[in-house]
Amino acid sequence: LQVAMGIPLYHIPEVRELYGKNRFADEEDVSNGKSVIDFTVTERIPAYGHCIAVRITAENAEAGFKPTSGGIQEINFRSTPNVWGYFSMDSSGSIHEFADSQFGHLFASGPNREQARRNMVLALKELSIRGDISTTV
Repeated sequence: LQVAMGIPLYHIPEVRELYGKNRFADEEDVSNGKSVIDFTVTERIPAYGHCIAVRITAENAEAGFKPTSGGIQEINFRSTPNVWGYFSMDSSGSIHEFADSQFGHLFASGPNREQARRNMVLALKELSIRGDISTTV
């Protein structure tokens, strides 16, 4: 199997990890063919836990969730082992009027769906965004 520019799937660290291999193959293993994963016979490690994602958008709920634009002066978000995320704005800290209204993503994990949900709720309660945009956060 190959993906993108002909990169064999067994060279992708995350795929290797799913099949119980070292994330990065040693040079010796590559040269003698030991880094290859035969996906037809190799069993995948069972999935564990649960992950939930939410989108952070610049939308005005009072105007039918119409996208808004403007500057962001402050985002207060703290990653934890169970919650992580990213935010994307231009170099001046603004969301352009012609950009997609989504400017961030948060991900929460837990041993089950309920705990992942609780982790996300706590993260959203602690998230603060201050600026010219409208958001439901």
